[in-house]
Amino acid sequence: MTATPRIPKWSPAEITGLAAIIFAALIFTTAPGLAILSLSSFLFLCFIAPFLPRFGFFLPVIHHGGKGVTAVALTFDDGPSPASTPDILRLLTRHKLKATFFVIGRQAAAYPELIGDIIAGGHSIANHSYRHDSLLMLRSYTELQRDIAKTQEILARFGIKPLLFRPPAGVTNPRLKGVTAALNLTTVNFSCRAFDGGNKRINNLTARVMNRLRPGDIIMLHDTCPRPETLKQYWLTELDQLFKNMRQKYTVLPLENIIHQPVMSLISGAENDG
Repeated sequence: MTATPRIPKWSPAEITGLAAIIFAALIFTTAPGLAILSLSSFLFLCFIAPFLPRFGFFLPVIHHGGKGVTAVALTFDDGPSPASTPDILRLLTRHKLKATFFVIGRQAAAYPELIGDIIAGGHSIANHSYRHDSLLMLRSYTELQRDIAKTQEILARFGIKPLLFRPPAGVTNPRLKGVTAALNLTTVNFSCRAFDGGNKRINNLTARVMNRLRPGDIIMLHDTCPRPETLKQYWLTELDQLFKNMRQKYTVLPLENIIHQPVMSLISGAENDG
């Protein structure tokens, strides 16, 4: 039985906003400039907070293994893809590593056999939206819920119920709290990335990740073929070296082991499209 995520009644955004309003109201007659500054600061924080993957301003966001965790975890976004997923799985097997794949719903529907291969390899699967819409967090509550729920429905066909959601690019908004609570999902972002632009910038990928990597980090890489595709072999060589270096310096554990909660559960009796 899977525990329902505990969603605090009040988010930091709600607490901060209420405090800013009360403070501004109390001092407006004596210091109107300071009152305006207080409200402006809150609005500015609301503007930048969605673009900070580690900042759970609107809702709880797991981005790290937490205090005392020394292992690291591997995650891959944007797959599955026949041009990249089989190669990643092969390298993970070679280095005896387990990863979590935050998959796009329409990609999962298009390549069900790859979903089966990920599970067969002992890896886990989580929700990364249906279309990876870069403007998803600007959509209405209904559209946001429909998008995330559609991926849940697609993965349920394969007997998989994701328990984690990662928004596209790690961007959040105030509506996401209610949507993820309704779908029994916990939002998980990352604390280490290569800023590879979805494998468009893979030069020195290994060095860029290793230079940033710290104990407890959740690493975000991409399950997409590099552009141009002629760089694919270089990318695979970098991944091979990265996995080797990671194992030499850190203990690499499945994501659920460092965040202390499951990534997914299995649905018995589901129809497998793969």
